[in-house]
Amino acid sequence: MPFSFVLKIPLLEHIGEITKPFVVHVTLTGYHEDFEPNVDKKDIFESIKKIATIIGPERMYIRYDPIIVNDKYTIDYHIKSLTRIAEALDGFVKTIIISFVDDYKNVRKNAHILNIKPLTDADYEKIGRAFSQIAHDHGMKIQTCAEKENLRQYGFDGGECMSYELAASLTGKDNHKRWNERKSPYCNCVKMVDIGAYNTCRHFCRYCYANYDAVKVDSNAALHDPNSSLLLGHLVEDDVIKVRKS
Repeated sequence: MPFSFVLKIPLLEHIGEITKPFVVHVTLTGYHEDFEPNVDKKDIFESIKKIATIIGPERMYIRYDPIIVNDKYTIDYHIKSLTRIAEALDGFVKTIIISFVDDYKNVRKNAHILNIKPLTDADYEKIGRAFSQIAHDHGMKIQTCAEKENLRQYGFDGGECMSYELAASLTGKDNHKRWNERKSPYCNCVKMVDIGAYNTCRHFCRYCYANYDAVKVDSNAALHDPNSSLLLGHLVEDDVIKVRKS
């Protein structure tokens, strides 16, 4: 069973020790502090390059998501932003994955900050054609993630974030099942191990699906012990441990 995880820079010094099959997804956008108040991007590009050098660019994925369009972050802004990213990571990344903002609880709570404009068919076409050209100019594939508007008619690749073919190539097995727990009818990824917990990230991105209670984030973070086998806290007597079958 393959693993997929988001890059944390302290992982760099240990990534060569991981023996399970895995790929690395790194979310990288052009947003500023108004959308991503605690994200420091100055080391991200170099970290991506270091990871790609170790594991190969075929296993390094950039996620330019979610795409939010408003008066500040226009479609032209996103085109320039993705161009800069593709130019900087040419040769280190083979796949870019995009998605459009979804109606999460946190998105609704921050609606006054995000000021989201609905996209028209013409908007999707402009994004599709421009993004496809940018990716292909730099030897990259580009695809959507669980989107009804998959933009394939504008040169986007088909496929999933974790396709049957990719899972088979990573694991040497061809008996992978669809990830039926995913709520989106447009997701066809195979079942994988998803490591993490809601309300634990202190980046506090305004659009994030995994955070919706800032107070809970702080209380959960206080439970973290780097010496524990759990993300939050420690095992207690009434915890139930189940062995996951591969």
